[in-house]
Amino acid sequence: MTLNDTTSPSAPLARPWLAQYGDHIPRTLPPPAHRHLAALIGAACQRYRDQVAFTTCMPNGMHASLTFAQVESLSDQFAVYLREVLGLPAGARVALQTPNCLAYPVVAFGIFKAGCVLVNTNPLYTPKEMAHQFKDSGAEALVIVDMFADKLDAILAQTKIKRVIVAEVSQFFSMIPRGVIRLVQKWWNRTLPPITVDHIRLPQALAEGRAALQSKGLRVADYTRDQGPESLAALQYTGGTTGVAKGAMLTHGNLLANHDQAYAMGRALIHEGQEVVLTALPLYHIFAFTFNLLCFFTAGARNVLSPSPRPIGNLQRAFDNYPITWMSGVNTLYNALLNEEWFTAFPPKHLRAAVAGGAALQHAVAERWRRVTGTVIAEGYGLTETSPVVAFNPLTGKQKPDAIGIPVPATDVRLVDDQGRDVPPGAPGELIVRGPQVMQGYWQRPEDTAQVLKDGWLCTGDVAVMDEEGYFRIVDRKKDMILVSGFNVYPNEVEDAIAQLDAVLEVAVIGVPDAKTGEAVRAYIVPQADGLTEEQVRAHCKGLLTDYKLPKAVEFRTELPKSPIGKILRKDLRDEYRARQKS
Repeated sequence: MTLNDTTSPSAPLARPWLAQYGDHIPRTLPPPAHRHLAALIGAACQRYRDQVAFTTCMPNGMHASLTFAQVESLSDQFAVYLREVLGLPAGARVALQTPNCLAYPVVAFGIFKAGCVLVNTNPLYTPKEMAHQFKDSGAEALVIVDMFADKLDAILAQTKIKRVIVAEVSQFFSMIPRGVIRLVQKWWNRTLPPITVDHIRLPQALAEGRAALQSKGLRVADYTRDQGPESLAALQYTGGTTGVAKGAMLTHGNLLANHDQAYAMGRALIHEGQEVVLTALPLYHIFAFTFNLLCFFTAGARNVLSPSPRPIGNLQRAFDNYPITWMSGVNTLYNALLNEEWFTAFPPKHLRAAVAGGAALQHAVAERWRRVTGTVIAEGYGLTETSPVVAFNPLTGKQKPDAIGIPVPATDVRLVDDQGRDVPPGAPGELIVRGPQVMQGYWQRPEDTAQVLKDGWLCTGDVAVMDEEGYFRIVDRKKDMILVSGFNVYPNEVEDAIAQLDAVLEVAVIGVPDAKTGEAVRAYIVPQADGLTEEQVRAHCKGLLTDYKLPKAVEFRTELPKSPIGKILRKDLRDEYRARQKS
């Protein structure tokens, strides 16, 4: 059976998007070539041994690299450290809490090789958020960047963590650059707090793993001998559609399938062994994890890691010093680059493709990117619960603006109304997904799982429309929809209209209570410069939107709340508005 064989005999589905695959995208996919991620990683390391796999590029241009062979050796050592030195069993959860740096792939790949489960953790989390994730996952070991290890003081005793391993952003740099970076962190930026909890440094852990590997004559491959596609690979935490952060259970099969699906969509433009991909999005986020880390590692690409793209000028040296051919990002990242003179004056000349996800790509941003770089941003769609890719605009063939494209191979998508009935093309409905990339459920939360996984379909909570050719467009989140006098208003549409004003840098739209209309549209705008007025915004919108969609109030800000990947957080704006009304 191929991965594409997902249709119910009693209810065959129309798949108009298959006609758009053309000659470049396969209609079916064979089972993944490897049983687990450790095998996938090992095969790439053998094929591209002497090539550079990862480069950390600091904002000042200082850098360090690891070859595929070095990544293989170091991740083997870490796997042995987990199993032999710490004595962790297969299936033990290991938390990884670092920004983009060379330590990340070494540790993540080592976790997979050990047969353990990766728990990706945002290094910017508060102690409360860390405690929840560590306790919920049952993590027994933690690899954390030194800049934030002081957060452990208040929470470590509440968790099952037996060993803390401390990593550095400058890990694997040569002595002089590492010393300079450490001095700047300690004395200038003051970002190296004292670490008071019991811990071990990553180089020492690797040395202990290496010693055990040599003295015991071990075969690292034996750790994953009993692992297969159904084995749990990662707990990827997400707020899901509602509620507290939950661990999406992603198996090796889920991630391998999505790797193959995403790779199939871009294979025609991927030159194996020759690509240079810029990773500005954090690797602990599922988008960068699957697309940047897994897909381009197996393609033999050089992965240029940016520890932090904020401020956006931090990326200048990466663009200056490396022939970037691919990159991924969110709308705010692309918009920020387009507002940097160094970028628009000297756009990347080797860039082959850019991809966007995580939030709606605004039409104005996509158009300006095309004019400046001569390339398109291919917008896609996915969720943590789908490993994450569900749909993508084809990189070869027809692309449609303002669309998330077509489902990736082996994926079925339906749009349904509130009663679960399919809606016709052009009508909005909740997007539900079925495919081999869909998670197994939420970790130890059967009730939450039952709310989103129904009869083999994942209910996403996103509202979309499909045209006659099978291209999908996200209208908005169901919970973000604004009901004005009984009419549905989707914030994405209003935001896209406002963003077409040259004077607007960023915008977010929410619904707020209104005595006359039930809800009203409220816009938050970061202007390019002083002088933009509420009247100008409304006048501009009148030419693009019907009256009930017009913002009733406009508030100007110097910044908007964002997630770690740069997604604007409407929820935070709604919470802030409610708090202000109560005070």
